[in-house]
Amino acid sequence: MTTSTVAQLLTQELKHIDIEVKGWVRTFRANRFIALNDGSCLQSIQCVVDFESMDETLLKRITTGAAVHIKGGLVESQGKGQSVEIQVNSIEILGDADPEEVSKTILQPKRHSLEFLREQSHLRTRTNTFSAVMRLRSSLSFAVHSYFNKNGFYYMHAPIVTGSDAEGAGEMFRVTTLDPKNPPLTDSGEVDYSKDFFGKETNLTVSGQLEAETYAMALGKVYTFGPTFRAENSNTSRHLAEFWMIEPEVAFMDLAGNMDLAEDFMKYVISYVLEHNKEDLTFLEQRLEQEDKSKPQNERAPMPLTEKLRFIVDNNFKRVSYTEAIDILRNCKPNKKKQFKYIIDEWGADLQSEHERFLVEKHFKCPVILFDYPAKIKAFYMRLNEDGKTVRAMDILFPGIGEIVGGSQREERLDVLKAKMAELDIPEKDLWWYLDLRKYGTAVHSGFGLGFERLVMFATGMGNIRDVIPYPRTPLNAEF
Repeated sequence: MTTSTVAQLLTQELKHIDIEVKGWVRTFRANRFIALNDGSCLQSIQCVVDFESMDETLLKRITTGAAVHIKGGLVESQGKGQSVEIQVNSIEILGDADPEEVSKTILQPKRHSLEFLREQSHLRTRTNTFSAVMRLRSSLSFAVHSYFNKNGFYYMHAPIVTGSDAEGAGEMFRVTTLDPKNPPLTDSGEVDYSKDFFGKETNLTVSGQLEAETYAMALGKVYTFGPTFRAENSNTSRHLAEFWMIEPEVAFMDLAGNMDLAEDFMKYVISYVLEHNKEDLTFLEQRLEQEDKSKPQNERAPMPLTEKLRFIVDNNFKRVSYTEAIDILRNCKPNKKKQFKYIIDEWGADLQSEHERFLVEKHFKCPVILFDYPAKIKAFYMRLNEDGKTVRAMDILFPGIGEIVGGSQREERLDVLKAKMAELDIPEKDLWWYLDLRKYGTAVHSGFGLGFERLVMFATGMGNIRDVIPYPRTPLNAEF
């Protein structure tokens, strides 16, 4: 007989059939009722044991956390809360779980803080919250690939080890095989990286964008979706040292096309989880509502979780220039009354999350795309506008989070790109191959970047980025 999943059994229309199921015991009540979960869905299935005809030694081994193999009949449930249950004919203990040991872990059936759950990340997916979050993460990941595949993009694997800094920020993790206690030195006393494994100084990538651009200029439409790394000492609820990035790049596409692509993409992936993860979203929404009850009004979520997701799908994104946004912010009440933490008083300011959320939640009441940012606050590769002071950059702003997507039309003119690199002290020899793209059939091209964990945070309503990735890497933390 084929082993069924709990998800299959709970949607099974046939009753009074013999089944087999394997999973972990969530609870065992009154020596009779096993709540069994196998991770296939949020719900557990009730398994009813005839304890009078079962070996007492075996009964004692049915404990919270134990892995079991159950054979029995699927019947209509006599109790509340479930349509079917299993009348157990036989039970095999596949893996014991000592109750004394379980009592020290998050497997004990009671509420735990997210901080405590993080300390046991290897077990936290056995809880309802984290099983729901990680199923949603998996669905979003599938939706990303599905969208690009349906729209004629090629999936490109950008290198993890690189010699270039795509963002020019210098916050990179070094990759080396040199002896840290006795590295080879040059005549001037500096570390001689020519003796290193790659013969030069190398780092973990901060972005696959530059490499993706080279592929877009041959294959037309490509995307990367892989791990990226930032050695940024930011111990906040929104930063990770290791995270996943989605980065499409498209040849012959300008900024307007880039905004169209980003909006269509965001609506698709969010629609996908609204359709395929209803049970998990309902659970997470209820969890969020309970959590909000203990918060001051101004810290609560602006709208219920599924309503927030539908807000993205059902509304056209408002496109606003940076200059127009600055005028709105400068003249708004929170700014005039100095309620913003960062007061907007002049053009050129780098917008903060509070400003972005004001534009989305209070002023426009819809998702917003800001474009044409000051060149001085954006990266070197963004195309300079004719005014000489703004670049063809765009950011997408969402409720409750602010910026979620950042992108631009890339600078395709060799002379302008060289001048920008010189201005920022970026050596041409480090990016000779990137400059080559502008020599051999250069053309308008654009792309954007989306931190995948920011998307998962938005879709799940989780407030800390450490809770939407299996094993978070943050300053002073590389556990598991």
